[in-house]
Amino acid sequence: MTSELEREVAVARELAAQAGARIAQHAARDRASWDKSDDHPVTQADLEANELITAGLARAFPLDALLSEETADSPERASAQRVWVVDPLDGTKEFIENVPEYAVSIALVVARQPVVGVVYQPLTRECFWAVRGGGAWLGDTRLHGSPRTRLEEAVLLTSRTEMKRGQVDRFKSAVGELRPVGSVAFKLALVAAGRGDVWLSMAPKSEWDVCAGHLLVSEAGGVFTNLAGEERDYNRSDVLLQPPMAAGPAALVAALARLGKES
Repeated sequence: MTSELEREVAVARELAAQAGARIAQHAARDRASWDKSDDHPVTQADLEANELITAGLARAFPLDALLSEETADSPERASAQRVWVVDPLDGTKEFIENVPEYAVSIALVVARQPVVGVVYQPLTRECFWAVRGGGAWLGDTRLHGSPRTRLEEAVLLTSRTEMKRGQVDRFKSAVGELRPVGSVAFKLALVAAGRGDVWLSMAPKSEWDVCAGHLLVSEAGGVFTNLAGEERDYNRSDVLLQPPMAAGPAALVAALARLGKES
């Protein structure tokens, strides 16, 4: 591990675990929700996990900026050298529906590049984490992405919503299996762990959805790009990433890009 990031990794992992424990408590007794905007529900678990994480980061790193889904953004944030990018409960819809495919996502961005990433699953207590130049890990086990190079043998992870809308139909016949999974951060962690071969999104995503997972995939040997082959940097004023985008082994991402051009 890069020695100067040891404290950042330790704090992020601890706060993710604490937030995950709080979310798990709510999952067992209270998943009531309300809409904060059109088709964007929020729960008490989101808000309590956000408060726990953001307060902890402020105590540990008071000079760092913050970008969180559940905290009002600051115009000064985009000019900060260091910013924590947080989704306290990615996969709120799955949480509400009691589908165990949600996660806590915490990343540190320095000079617009993710350098620390943590994705924590509250029910299994699995902690996927990465540090730039230091690899991707599940607990103390080093992660490596899928060795597959042929798209027709690959398991492609995508969202239920995009499948229902028909947004990924053009890719269905080209892959071995099209598998819906909830949280974006969790999907990317699964790709980093080799539990899915490649990820595809045909809908916009926010920085807090993908930042930690981006680092996990790249440190596990894969790539995270749009289908034009362009990588994303972070802490932009506009936090939306535009589709299509994919992550996983370079050969599979390239194959999806070719398929996208042909469609």
